[in-house]
Amino acid sequence: MTPLSIGCAAGFSGDRVDAAGPVVNTLAKREGARVLMFEVLAERTLALAQLARRSHPDAGYEPQLDSIVSPILAKCLEHRIAIVSNFGAANPRGAARRVAAIARSQGLRAPRIAIVTGDDLSAPAYRNLLARELGSALDGIELVSANAYLGAEPIAKAIAAGAQVVVAGRVADPSLAVGPAMAHYGIAPDDWDRLGRATMAGHLLECGAQVTGGYFADPGMKDVPGLHDVGFPIAEIAEDGSCVIGKADDTGGLVTEQTVKEQLLYEVHDPAAYLTPDVTADIGGAEVRALGRDRVALTGVRGHARPGRLKVTVCHEGGWIGEGEISYAGPGAEARARLAAEVVRRRLEGLPLRIDLIGVLSDVRLRVSMSHAVKEQAERVGREVLALYTCGPAGGGGVRTSVRARLETLSCFVPREAVHAGFEWLDAR
Repeated sequence: MTPLSIGCAAGFSGDRVDAAGPVVNTLAKREGARVLMFEVLAERTLALAQLARRSHPDAGYEPQLDSIVSPILAKCLEHRIAIVSNFGAANPRGAARRVAAIARSQGLRAPRIAIVTGDDLSAPAYRNLLARELGSALDGIELVSANAYLGAEPIAKAIAAGAQVVVAGRVADPSLAVGPAMAHYGIAPDDWDRLGRATMAGHLLECGAQVTGGYFADPGMKDVPGLHDVGFPIAEIAEDGSCVIGKADDTGGLVTEQTVKEQLLYEVHDPAAYLTPDVTADIGGAEVRALGRDRVALTGVRGHARPGRLKVTVCHEGGWIGEGEISYAGPGAEARARLAAEVVRRRLEGLPLRIDLIGVLSDVRLRVSMSHAVKEQAERVGREVLALYTCGPAGGGGVRTSVRARLETLSCFVPREAVHAGFEWLDAR
Protein backbone atom coordinates (compact mmCIF):
# COMPACT_ATOMS: atom_id res chain seq x y z
CA MET A 1 0.00 0.00 0.00
CA THR A 2 1.35 3.43 -0.93
CA PRO A 3 1.91 5.91 1.92
CA LEU A 4 -0.40 8.79 2.86
CA SER A 5 0.92 12.26 3.69
CA ILE A 6 -1.37 15.00 5.01
CA GLY A 7 -0.13 18.55 5.43
CA CYS A 8 -1.99 21.21 7.38
CA ALA A 9 -1.69 24.81 6.18
CA ALA A 10 -4.05 26.59 8.60
CA GLY A 11 -4.97 26.14 12.24
CA PHE A 12 -7.64 28.84 12.50
CA SER A 13 -9.39 31.52 10.46
CA GLY A 14 -6.88 34.32 10.11
CA ASP A 15 -3.81 32.10 10.04
CA ARG A 16 -0.93 32.95 7.69
CA VAL A 17 -1.98 32.89 4.05
CA ASP A 18 1.53 31.99 2.85
CA ALA A 19 1.79 28.83 4.97
CA ALA A 20 0.46 26.50 2.28
CA GLY A 21 3.23 27.11 -0.26
CA PRO A 22 6.04 25.27 1.57
CA VAL A 23 3.64 22.49 2.58
CA VAL A 24 2.53 21.93 -1.02
CA ASN A 25 6.12 22.06 -2.28
CA THR A 26 7.04 19.36 0.23
CA LEU A 27 4.03 17.18 -0.54
CA ALA A 28 4.68 17.46 -4.29
CA LYS A 29 8.04 15.71 -3.84
CA ARG A 30 6.59 12.76 -1.93
CA GLU A 31 5.32 9.43 -3.19
CA GLY A 32 1.86 8.07 -2.54
CA ALA A 33 -1.36 9.87 -1.70
CA ARG A 34 -1.08 13.51 -0.64
CA VAL A 35 -3.64 15.77 1.01
CA LEU A 36 -3.57 19.45 1.92
CA MET A 37 -5.78 20.31 4.89
CA PHE A 38 -7.01 23.73 6.03
CA GLU A 39 -8.66 23.85 9.47
CA VAL A 40 -10.25 27.28 9.87
CA LEU A 41 -13.52 26.84 11.75
CA ALA A 42 -13.80 27.51 15.46
CA GLU A 43 -17.19 28.03 17.15
CA ARG A 44 -16.64 31.80 17.17
CA THR A 45 -15.64 31.71 13.50
CA LEU A 46 -18.82 29.89 12.55
CA ALA A 47 -20.93 32.43 14.44
CA LEU A 48 -19.21 35.28 12.58
CA ALA A 49 -19.78 33.44 9.30
CA GLN A 50 -23.47 33.13 10.09
CA LEU A 51 -23.66 36.90 10.67
CA ALA A 52 -21.87 37.52 7.38
CA ARG A 53 -24.29 35.32 5.47
CA ARG A 54 -27.28 37.08 7.01
CA SER A 55 -25.95 40.35 5.58
CA HIS A 56 -24.88 38.90 2.23
CA PRO A 57 -26.38 35.55 1.11
CA ASP A 58 -23.33 34.75 -1.06
CA ALA A 59 -20.94 35.26 1.89
CA GLY A 60 -20.50 33.18 5.02
CA TYR A 61 -17.46 31.12 4.04
CA GLU A 62 -13.82 31.66 5.05
CA PRO A 63 -13.03 35.32 4.24
CA GLN A 64 -9.43 34.51 3.31
CA LEU A 65 -10.39 31.70 0.94
CA ASP A 66 -9.02 33.43 -2.15
CA SER A 67 -5.73 34.25 -0.45
CA ILE A 68 -5.11 30.71 0.79
CA VAL A 69 -6.36 28.77 -2.24
CA SER A 70 -5.30 30.88 -5.24
CA PRO A 71 -1.51 30.47 -4.82
CA ILE A 72 -1.60 26.67 -4.50
CA LEU A 73 -4.60 25.42 -6.46
CA ALA A 74 -2.80 24.83 -9.76
CA LYS A 75 0.08 22.94 -8.15
CA CYS A 76 -2.28 20.81 -6.06
CA LEU A 77 -4.24 19.80 -9.15
CA GLU A 78 -1.06 19.17 -11.14
CA HIS A 79 0.42 16.89 -8.47
CA ARG A 80 -2.87 15.26 -7.46
CA ILE A 81 -2.82 16.72 -3.98
CA ALA A 82 -6.38 16.69 -2.67
CA ILE A 83 -7.58 19.74 -0.75
CA VAL A 84 -9.81 19.09 2.27
CA SER A 85 -11.11 21.91 4.42
CA ASN A 86 -13.93 23.25 6.57
CA PHE A 87 -13.56 26.66 4.92
CA GLY A 88 -17.18 26.33 3.80
CA ALA A 89 -18.21 27.55 7.29
CA ALA A 90 -21.83 28.75 7.05
CA ASN A 91 -21.91 28.52 3.25
CA PRO A 92 -20.06 25.47 1.88
CA ARG A 93 -21.74 25.73 -1.51
CA GLY A 94 -20.65 29.36 -1.80
CA ALA A 95 -17.08 28.37 -0.96
CA ALA A 96 -17.16 25.56 -3.53
CA ARG A 97 -18.39 27.98 -6.20
CA ARG A 98 -15.59 30.35 -5.29
CA VAL A 99 -12.94 27.62 -5.63
CA ALA A 100 -14.37 26.77 -9.06
CA ALA A 101 -14.21 30.45 -10.02
CA ILE A 102 -10.56 30.63 -8.93
CA ALA A 103 -9.80 27.63 -11.15
CA ARG A 104 -11.52 29.28 -14.12
CA SER A 105 -9.68 32.55 -13.57
CA GLN A 106 -6.37 30.67 -13.69
CA GLY A 107 -7.29 28.78 -16.85
CA LEU A 108 -7.36 25.45 -15.02
CA ARG A 109 -9.49 22.48 -15.87
CA ALA A 110 -12.54 22.45 -13.58
CA PRO A 111 -11.70 20.39 -10.47
CA ARG A 112 -14.12 17.87 -9.06
CA ILE A 113 -15.41 19.65 -5.96
CA ALA A 114 -17.43 17.79 -3.33
CA ILE A 115 -19.58 19.60 -0.78
CA VAL A 116 -20.17 17.90 2.57
CA THR A 117 -23.83 18.19 3.56
CA GLY A 118 -25.92 17.48 6.63
CA ASP A 119 -24.38 19.63 9.35
CA ASP A 120 -26.96 22.43 8.99
CA LEU A 121 -29.88 21.82 11.36
CA SER A 122 -31.30 25.32 11.06
CA ALA A 123 -34.43 24.41 9.11
CA PRO A 124 -37.79 24.55 10.91
CA ALA A 125 -38.01 20.76 10.62
CA TYR A 126 -35.26 20.46 13.25
CA ARG A 127 -36.76 22.95 15.73
CA ASN A 128 -38.62 20.27 17.67
CA LEU A 129 -35.51 18.09 17.81
CA LEU A 130 -33.46 20.96 19.22
CA ALA A 131 -36.23 21.91 21.64
CA ARG A 132 -36.28 18.37 23.04
CA GLU A 133 -32.57 18.57 23.73
CA LEU A 134 -32.34 22.19 24.92
CA GLY A 135 -35.66 22.49 26.71
CA SER A 136 -36.59 25.96 27.95
CA ALA A 137 -33.22 27.39 26.87
CA LEU A 138 -34.64 27.62 23.35
CA ASP A 139 -37.79 29.48 24.42
CA GLY A 140 -38.18 32.98 23.06
CA ILE A 141 -34.92 33.13 21.12
CA GLU A 142 -34.45 33.79 17.42
CA LEU A 143 -32.45 30.92 15.98
CA VAL A 144 -29.74 32.00 13.57
CA SER A 145 -28.15 28.61 12.92
CA ALA A 146 -27.64 25.14 14.27
CA ASN A 147 -24.77 22.97 13.12
CA ALA A 148 -23.91 19.39 14.01
CA TYR A 149 -20.32 18.22 14.24
CA LEU A 150 -20.07 15.70 11.43
CA GLY A 151 -17.48 12.96 11.23
CA ALA A 152 -15.15 11.73 8.51
CA GLU A 153 -17.37 9.39 6.49
CA PRO A 154 -18.70 11.96 3.98
CA ILE A 155 -15.15 13.18 3.36
CA ALA A 156 -13.92 9.63 2.87
CA LYS A 157 -16.70 8.81 0.42
CA ALA A 158 -16.07 11.99 -1.55
CA ILE A 159 -12.35 11.29 -1.90
CA ALA A 160 -12.99 7.68 -2.80
CA ALA A 161 -15.35 8.91 -5.53
CA GLY A 162 -12.63 11.09 -7.00
CA ALA A 163 -13.00 14.47 -5.32
CA GLN A 164 -10.03 16.77 -5.81
CA VAL A 165 -11.40 19.39 -3.42
CA VAL A 166 -13.67 18.62 -0.47
CA VAL A 167 -15.46 21.61 1.06
CA ALA A 168 -17.11 21.14 4.45
CA GLY A 169 -18.81 23.29 7.00
CA ARG A 170 -18.99 22.06 10.59
CA VAL A 171 -17.07 18.82 10.86
CA ALA A 172 -14.91 17.75 13.78
CA ASP A 173 -11.40 19.09 13.27
CA PRO A 174 -9.57 15.72 13.29
CA SER A 175 -12.08 14.32 10.79
CA LEU A 176 -10.42 16.40 8.08
CA ALA A 177 -7.50 13.96 8.32
CA VAL A 178 -9.48 10.85 9.26
CA GLY A 179 -11.54 11.07 6.06
CA PRO A 180 -8.54 10.82 3.70
CA ALA A 181 -7.09 7.99 5.83
CA MET A 182 -10.35 6.05 5.62
CA ALA A 183 -10.50 6.52 1.86
CA HIS A 184 -6.87 5.65 1.20
CA TYR A 185 -6.59 2.60 3.43
CA GLY A 186 -10.18 1.40 3.28
CA ILE A 187 -10.66 1.83 7.03
CA ALA A 188 -14.13 0.69 8.07
CA PRO A 189 -16.37 3.01 10.14
CA ASP A 190 -16.13 0.60 13.08
CA ASP A 191 -12.39 -0.16 12.95
CA TRP A 192 -11.97 1.63 16.26
CA ASP A 193 -8.22 1.25 16.79
CA ARG A 194 -7.29 2.53 13.33
CA LEU A 195 -9.81 5.33 13.59
CA GLY A 196 -8.50 6.28 17.02
CA ARG A 197 -4.93 6.51 15.69
CA ALA A 198 -5.95 8.49 12.61
CA THR A 199 -8.00 10.81 14.82
CA MET A 200 -5.00 11.67 16.96
CA ALA A 201 -2.93 12.25 13.82
CA GLY A 202 -5.60 14.74 12.77
CA HIS A 203 -5.58 16.21 16.26
CA LEU A 204 -1.83 16.85 15.99
CA LEU A 205 -2.34 18.57 12.63
CA GLU A 206 -5.45 20.61 13.35
CA CYS A 207 -3.81 23.60 15.04
CA GLY A 208 -1.22 24.15 12.34
CA ALA A 209 2.06 25.56 13.63
CA GLN A 210 1.11 24.86 17.24
CA VAL A 211 2.77 21.43 16.90
CA THR A 212 5.81 22.79 15.06
CA GLY A 213 6.88 25.30 17.71
CA GLY A 214 4.53 28.23 17.17
CA TYR A 215 2.47 28.26 20.34
CA PHE A 216 5.18 26.25 22.07
CA ALA A 217 7.92 28.93 22.00
CA ASP A 218 9.01 30.53 25.28
CA PRO A 219 12.45 32.26 25.09
CA GLY A 220 14.99 30.84 27.50
CA MET A 221 12.69 27.97 28.40
CA LYS A 222 11.62 26.51 25.06
CA ASP A 223 13.61 28.14 22.29
CA VAL A 224 12.39 27.69 18.72
CA PRO A 225 14.65 28.49 15.74
CA GLY A 226 13.33 30.54 12.83
CA LEU A 227 9.97 31.29 14.42
CA HIS A 228 9.38 34.09 11.88
CA ASP A 229 9.19 31.41 9.20
CA VAL A 230 7.71 28.57 11.22
CA GLY A 231 6.90 25.55 9.09
CA PHE A 232 3.50 23.91 9.17
CA PRO A 233 3.08 20.21 9.97
CA ILE A 234 2.91 17.17 7.73
CA ALA A 235 1.77 13.78 9.03
CA GLU A 236 2.76 10.49 7.44
CA ILE A 237 -0.13 8.19 8.32
CA ALA A 238 0.50 4.46 8.17
CA GLU A 239 -1.98 1.76 7.25
CA ASP A 240 -2.62 0.98 10.92
CA GLY A 241 -3.41 4.67 11.56
CA SER A 242 -0.22 5.47 13.47
CA CYS A 243 1.69 8.52 12.31
CA VAL A 244 4.97 10.36 12.08
CA ILE A 245 4.78 14.13 12.45
CA GLY A 246 7.19 16.36 10.54
CA LYS A 247 7.01 19.76 8.90
CA ALA A 248 7.45 21.49 5.57
CA ASP A 249 10.97 21.44 4.14
CA ASP A 250 13.26 24.46 4.43
CA THR A 251 11.21 26.24 7.08
CA GLY A 252 11.75 27.35 10.66
CA GLY A 253 10.26 25.87 13.79
CA LEU A 254 10.82 22.37 15.10
CA VAL A 255 9.06 19.10 15.79
CA THR A 256 10.14 17.40 19.01
CA GLU A 257 8.70 15.05 21.58
CA GLN A 258 7.81 18.12 23.65
CA THR A 259 5.91 19.94 20.88
CA VAL A 260 4.01 16.78 20.01
CA LYS A 261 3.10 16.00 23.62
CA GLU A 262 1.80 19.52 24.20
CA GLN A 263 -0.45 19.34 21.15
CA LEU A 264 -1.47 15.75 21.90
CA LEU A 265 -2.96 16.87 25.22
CA TYR A 266 -4.49 20.08 23.84
CA GLU A 267 -8.23 20.26 24.64
CA VAL A 268 -8.32 16.59 25.68
CA HIS A 269 -10.57 16.41 28.73
CA ASP A 270 -10.07 12.65 29.30
CA PRO A 271 -7.00 10.95 27.80
CA ALA A 272 -8.78 7.60 27.89
CA ALA A 273 -11.93 8.88 26.20
CA TYR A 274 -11.43 11.69 23.70
CA LEU A 275 -14.86 11.90 22.13
CA THR A 276 -15.24 12.62 18.41
CA PRO A 277 -17.99 11.80 15.89
CA ASP A 278 -15.79 9.04 14.46
CA VAL A 279 -14.42 7.27 17.51
CA THR A 280 -13.64 7.50 21.20
CA ALA A 281 -9.86 7.83 21.11
CA ASP A 282 -7.74 6.51 23.97
CA ILE A 283 -4.21 7.89 24.40
CA GLY A 284 -3.67 6.31 27.82
CA GLY A 285 -1.02 4.00 26.38
CA ALA A 286 0.31 6.32 23.68
CA GLU A 287 4.04 6.62 23.07
CA VAL A 288 5.74 9.67 21.57
CA ARG A 289 9.20 8.93 20.19
CA ALA A 290 11.70 11.05 18.25
CA LEU A 291 12.94 9.38 15.06
CA GLY A 292 15.36 12.10 14.08
CA ARG A 293 15.40 15.81 13.42
CA ASP A 294 11.84 17.11 13.08
CA ARG A 295 10.37 13.61 12.91
CA VAL A 296 8.33 12.28 15.83
CA ALA A 297 6.28 9.08 15.88
CA LEU A 298 3.00 8.61 17.72
CA THR A 299 2.06 4.99 18.47
CA GLY A 300 0.02 3.09 21.03
CA VAL A 301 -3.27 4.93 20.54
CA ARG A 302 -6.39 2.81 20.90
CA GLY A 303 -9.96 3.41 19.88
CA HIS A 304 -13.36 2.52 21.28
CA ALA A 305 -16.88 2.75 19.91
CA ARG A 306 -17.94 6.22 18.82
CA PRO A 307 -20.60 8.14 20.77
CA GLY A 308 -24.22 7.57 19.83
CA ARG A 309 -24.92 11.29 19.80
CA LEU A 310 -23.47 14.25 17.90
CA LYS A 311 -22.68 17.66 19.34
CA VAL A 312 -24.66 20.58 17.95
CA THR A 313 -23.80 24.26 18.29
CA VAL A 314 -26.80 26.58 18.17
CA CYS A 315 -26.33 30.28 17.41
CA HIS A 316 -29.01 32.79 18.31
CA GLU A 317 -29.33 36.53 18.40
CA GLY A 318 -27.70 38.05 21.47
CA GLY A 319 -28.26 41.76 21.08
CA TRP A 320 -25.47 44.27 20.51
CA ILE A 321 -22.01 45.05 21.85
CA GLY A 322 -20.98 48.66 22.13
CA GLU A 323 -17.46 49.68 23.08
CA GLY A 324 -15.17 52.65 23.24
CA GLU A 325 -11.47 53.12 23.97
CA ILE A 326 -9.35 56.15 24.78
CA SER A 327 -5.68 56.49 25.82
CA TYR A 328 -3.94 58.57 28.49
CA ALA A 329 -0.18 59.03 28.72
CA GLY A 330 2.39 60.83 30.84
CA PRO A 331 2.35 61.73 34.54
CA GLY A 332 -0.91 60.83 36.24
CA ALA A 333 -2.12 58.74 33.29
CA GLU A 334 -3.67 56.06 35.47
CA ALA A 335 -5.49 58.56 37.67
CA ARG A 336 -6.87 60.37 34.61
CA ALA A 337 -8.00 57.08 33.06
CA ARG A 338 -9.76 56.12 36.29
CA LEU A 339 -11.46 59.51 36.42
CA ALA A 340 -12.58 59.09 32.80
CA ALA A 341 -14.02 55.68 33.67
CA GLU A 342 -15.94 57.21 36.56
CA VAL A 343 -17.35 59.91 34.28
CA VAL A 344 -18.67 57.32 31.83
CA ARG A 345 -20.01 55.14 34.64
CA ARG A 346 -21.94 58.06 36.12
CA ARG A 347 -23.25 59.14 32.71
CA LEU A 348 -24.50 55.59 32.00
CA GLU A 349 -25.70 54.80 35.52
CA GLY A 350 -27.66 51.57 35.72
CA LEU A 351 -26.33 50.06 32.50
CA PRO A 352 -24.20 46.85 32.65
CA LEU A 353 -20.80 48.30 31.79
CA ARG A 354 -17.49 46.52 31.72
CA ILE A 355 -14.55 48.83 32.40
CA ASP A 356 -10.91 47.85 31.80
CA LEU A 357 -7.67 49.76 32.26
CA ILE A 358 -4.99 48.39 29.95
CA GLY A 359 -1.34 49.36 30.43
CA VAL A 360 0.97 50.53 33.21
CA LEU A 361 1.70 53.78 35.03
CA SER A 362 2.32 56.40 32.34
CA ASP A 363 0.59 54.67 29.41
CA VAL A 364 -2.98 53.55 30.06
CA ARG A 365 -5.84 52.77 27.71
CA LEU A 366 -9.40 52.85 29.00
CA ARG A 367 -11.89 50.42 27.46
CA VAL A 368 -15.60 50.59 28.23
CA SER A 369 -17.97 48.01 26.77
CA MET A 370 -21.54 46.85 27.19
CA SER A 371 -23.85 44.17 25.82
CA HIS A 372 -27.47 45.25 25.39
CA ALA A 373 -30.54 43.97 23.61
CA VAL A 374 -31.25 47.42 22.14
CA LYS A 375 -28.81 48.82 19.57
CA GLU A 376 -29.41 52.44 20.53
CA GLN A 377 -28.41 51.72 24.13
CA ALA A 378 -25.22 49.96 23.03
CA GLU A 379 -24.34 52.99 20.89
CA ARG A 380 -24.32 55.23 23.97
CA VAL A 381 -21.01 53.72 25.15
CA GLY A 382 -19.10 54.93 22.12
CA ARG A 383 -20.68 58.38 22.25
CA GLU A 384 -19.73 58.88 25.90
CA VAL A 385 -16.14 57.75 25.34
CA LEU A 386 -15.83 60.01 22.30
CA ALA A 387 -17.09 62.96 24.35
CA LEU A 388 -14.15 62.50 26.73
CA TYR A 389 -11.96 64.34 24.21
CA THR A 390 -13.16 67.61 25.74
CA CYS A 391 -15.59 66.59 28.48
CA GLY A 392 -13.20 64.31 30.32
CA PRO A 393 -9.77 64.50 31.93
CA ALA A 394 -6.83 66.12 30.20
CA GLY A 395 -4.84 64.49 27.46
CA GLY A 396 -7.19 61.80 26.18
CA GLY A 397 -6.59 60.62 22.63
CA GLY A 398 -6.76 57.77 20.15
CA VAL A 399 -10.48 57.13 20.54
CA ARG A 400 -11.92 54.04 18.88
CA THR A 401 -15.62 53.12 19.03
CA SER A 402 -17.71 50.31 17.57
CA VAL A 403 -21.15 48.71 17.72
CA ARG A 404 -21.69 45.21 16.42
CA ALA A 405 -24.35 42.55 16.48
CA ARG A 406 -23.74 39.72 18.87
CA LEU A 407 -24.49 36.03 18.58
CA GLU A 408 -24.70 33.73 21.56
CA THR A 409 -24.32 29.98 21.45
CA LEU A 410 -25.90 26.97 23.06
CA SER A 411 -24.64 23.40 22.85
CA CYS A 412 -26.50 20.13 22.96
CA PHE A 413 -26.30 16.55 21.71
CA VAL A 414 -28.71 14.93 19.26
CA PRO A 415 -29.13 11.29 18.24
CA ARG A 416 -26.75 10.39 15.44
CA GLU A 417 -29.56 8.99 13.32
CA ALA A 418 -31.28 12.39 13.27
CA VAL A 419 -28.40 13.87 11.26
CA HIS A 420 -28.14 12.92 7.59
CA ALA A 421 -24.55 13.48 6.52
CA GLY A 422 -23.40 13.04 2.95
CA PHE A 423 -21.83 14.87 0.05
CA GLU A 424 -22.83 16.22 -3.32
CA TRP A 425 -20.92 17.44 -6.34
CA LEU A 426 -20.77 21.11 -7.15
CA ASP A 427 -21.58 20.29 -10.77
CA ALA A 428 -24.22 17.69 -9.72
CA ARG A 429 -22.27 14.83 -11.35
